[in-house]
Amino acid sequence: MPAFTSRPYTLADFDFVLPGELIAQHPSPERSASRLLDGRGERPVDRVFRELPGLLTPGDLIVFNDTRVIKARLLGEKPTGGAVEALVERVVPDVPGEPPHQVLAHLRASKSPKAGSTVRFGLTPSLLAEGFDAEVLGRTGPDDSLFRLRFPADPFALLQQFGHVPLPPYITHADAPEDAERYQTVFAERPGAVAAPTASLHFDDGVLAALAARGVATARVTLHVGAGTFQPVRSENLAEHRMHSEWFEVPEATVEAVARAHASGHKVVAAGTTTLRALESAALRSSGEGLTAAQRGETDIFITPGFRFQVVDRLVTNFHLPKSTLMMLVSAFAGHDHVMALYRHAIEARYRFFSYGDAMLLDRACDRGPT
Repeated sequence: MPAFTSRPYTLADFDFVLPGELIAQHPSPERSASRLLDGRGERPVDRVFRELPGLLTPGDLIVFNDTRVIKARLLGEKPTGGAVEALVERVVPDVPGEPPHQVLAHLRASKSPKAGSTVRFGLTPSLLAEGFDAEVLGRTGPDDSLFRLRFPADPFALLQQFGHVPLPPYITHADAPEDAERYQTVFAERPGAVAAPTASLHFDDGVLAALAARGVATARVTLHVGAGTFQPVRSENLAEHRMHSEWFEVPEATVEAVARAHASGHKVVAAGTTTLRALESAALRSSGEGLTAAQRGETDIFITPGFRFQVVDRLVTNFHLPKSTLMMLVSAFAGHDHVMALYRHAIEARYRFFSYGDAMLLDRACDRGPT
């Protein structure tokens, strides 16, 4: 997909200095007790996330990503005894005539295993004898960065039994039972993500009930978030960045719900950047003039300032890494200067950042006015 730019932004335009103590290492005690920075107006307003339903209008539509995070991190060893750590990027659908139970994974080892070798994976070093052997089929992906592995049985079942929650690299503690619950949305349904759609981690049953009582409609998309979401942008020239690819689906029921909301003059609210990417990718694949048809497939959409949004009017999102593609996306959505001002406020007000951090609410820039 093409990158859309207005003035020539560079990587430095999306940088900021974040005190390390503001990187949330654990979730808030209650999902909806997180803070919510209301950034819809010219001046930020500090709120609590459970206030969100009252900030929407009856008839608005909020769209969720129903992907489910798999326990994609595996610890293992090569036949030589060397340690191996794997992060399963994707479970490959079985294809007739091809070996079944394949996955694509990032592998970290002192020396990369060769095609034809095996790696024994298990939950902990003490359980390696009870783990399973995966055959290395070869390398694939951009720059051969991924390994194609063959598991002996259903990969989803083996990952659930032996895998670890794939916490982001900036969370420094090992995964715990708390993470198995809290690094997952309450409406997670379709397994396949290796990172959570983190804006949706704030929604709980109480907030969902309040949205329904308010008359706010809901719909679902699926986008299986990949490890590439944490991939840094290394080029000052944004056009040189190679965006990772993720699988998404926007069903017909969601297309119809979006059409009803817009026809009645109401807003479409994306719960998170992954939902936004799915909806806008589907619009680009449709007529190019709005979301007109159900879509599924791969997307490598790279949203930068100047992008023409066709579907999403309002965005609920967490705070993102400096110089990241997600910083570029929210800047494209709400206006670069406005977003940077909100981030300065969030740092001064001691908001909690990144996956287990707080959230903010943004309107599309053309609706809010220039910043």
